[in-house]
Amino acid sequence: MNCIEISTPGAPEVLVPAQRPRPVAGAGEALIRVRASGVNRPDVLQRMGHYPPPPGASDLPGLEVAGVIESGDAVALRAAGLAVGDRVCALVAGGGYAEYCVAPVVQCLPVSQGLSDAEAASLPETFFTVWTNVFDRGRLQAGETLLIQGGTSGIGVTAIQLAKAAGATVIATAGSDEKCAACLSLGADHAINYKSSDFAAEVLRLTDGRGANVILDMVAGDYVAREVGCLAEEGRLVIIAVQGGVKAQFDAGLVLRRRLVITGSTLRVRPAAFKGAIAQALRQQVWPWLEQGRVKPIVHAQFAALEPAAGLPSGAARAHALMQGGQHVGKIVLTWEGT
Repeated sequence: MNCIEISTPGAPEVLVPAQRPRPVAGAGEALIRVRASGVNRPDVLQRMGHYPPPPGASDLPGLEVAGVIESGDAVALRAAGLAVGDRVCALVAGGGYAEYCVAPVVQCLPVSQGLSDAEAASLPETFFTVWTNVFDRGRLQAGETLLIQGGTSGIGVTAIQLAKAAGATVIATAGSDEKCAACLSLGADHAINYKSSDFAAEVLRLTDGRGANVILDMVAGDYVAREVGCLAEEGRLVIIAVQGGVKAQFDAGLVLRRRLVITGSTLRVRPAAFKGAIAQALRQQVWPWLEQGRVKPIVHAQFAALEPAAGLPSGAARAHALMQGGQHVGKIVLTWEGT
């Protein structure tokens, strides 16, 4: 099969086309003929040598795919209500940048007829991440206020939509007025340009001094102190990335007096059973929102995975260059022709 390898840690041009043996599905697994692969920030970190795959996972990048079930564990497929030939999207621990990918059946979700392959491939990584962090760990409830740091990222556009569908008030931050407008168009109630405004002061102003009930943070670093300062009583801060650094200083007295919770998680290394439980929650509670049009995939750009362009060896390299530039709104997707 064709795939995209990381030839050596480095810049986007280290993503090169290659050929590998087609993987074989084992117990509890499905082999997916991939039509589209989502591109995510962890892929960029892996390419740079900062985020190695967990033990047993493919060394190929890619955490989400969409395509057709080619083969698999018949018992597991039947238990999941799936069959060979079904269109699915799936969360994987690696190996997504390839024409064929193996996924645990419990991490596969059906794709409705109204979604393209690229749209389907944009769903798993962000939907699994947002659900487990905002709704499970963050315990967001209808009527509460959610602050999302980075509202136009793949995570951000998903969090805006899911929180609004769940009945929450949403405040999103972004790095330009244009991106703030994009957040509002996706349903955010308020958008803050963090380059021209103090987001913590704005959150307190917008909530009449109460603060946000839940904050979804992909920055960490010096953001943490400001986030602690703009959390409501019993507020929950959920950290899912550390783009601003791993060290933070904050007022621990506020944590005590306001009874705050600071938590965080990573998803890639969690077992299939844990991810399968998230998949079931998504299928029961979020997939109906997709079918009703209350939530929709936001695909910023698509690239043919193997096609060289703009002096780069692959469309995957171009996709990574776009992601690192930070100008996208929503997801970036690779497509596989002829599979």
